[in-house]
Amino acid sequence: MGMASTRPLIAVTGVPITAGGVLGWRQGATAAPAAYLTALDRAGADGAVLMPVALDEAEAVRRLSRFEGLVVVGGGDVDPARYGAEAHPEVAHVNAARDGFEIPLLRAAVEGGVPTLAICRGIQVLNVALGGTLHQHISDWEHLTAHRSSDGSDSAVHDVRIEAGTRLRKAMGADRAETFSHHHQALDRVADGLVPVAWADDGLLEAVEHEDGWVVGIQWHAEATAAADPVQQALFDAFVAEARGH
Repeated sequence: MGMASTRPLIAVTGVPITAGGVLGWRQGATAAPAAYLTALDRAGADGAVLMPVALDEAEAVRRLSRFEGLVVVGGGDVDPARYGAEAHPEVAHVNAARDGFEIPLLRAAVEGGVPTLAICRGIQVLNVALGGTLHQHISDWEHLTAHRSSDGSDSAVHDVRIEAGTRLRKAMGADRAETFSHHHQALDRVADGLVPVAWADDGLLEAVEHEDGWVVGIQWHAEATAAADPVQQALFDAFVAEARGH
């Protein structure tokens, strides 16, 4: 059994924090919200937070080689130039270091068959990394469920419908799930190789998975409710089981 009992090591993408952004620290920092790490911990894995630095593809492959899985966390908007678009006025918190780190890392994970869970911003980076595009601002669309609160400060809770026979459906063990959502962008043209697998009741695409290998992107924050919602924790459990096999 030896190997089966080991805790897989999961790369978690770090978020740059500006100098003074952590109370009492004068220097800048790299962080990941604790909820991602505690969800991995409950699932039996150790998360290691990686500092976002620009990578070329060969270096991205090297960085990933010591890990059994990759989690890409939420955050600001992908630079629209990365998918050939002009920036909408509502585009915010673009961070070149994160884009230049996460895009090659995701490509390396897909190429190398590394189990990957990409959350909120993560699903958007995944789509862009593989050649897809984004809707830059959905908040003013009519007939749309709230996907964040009207002033953008808080999150919205809504259901998603999960397609039968998919990796996501198998992982979560449910065909509907209540999700904690905070985003103002969404996938537009879905990249080649990615398959749409979950939708909000208003029709908005909420999850994709790769046709080869265990690569799942979700638009909601599974980590935010995983402690209280076994359906959301089940996604982390399935991901970690996959990583253990990797």
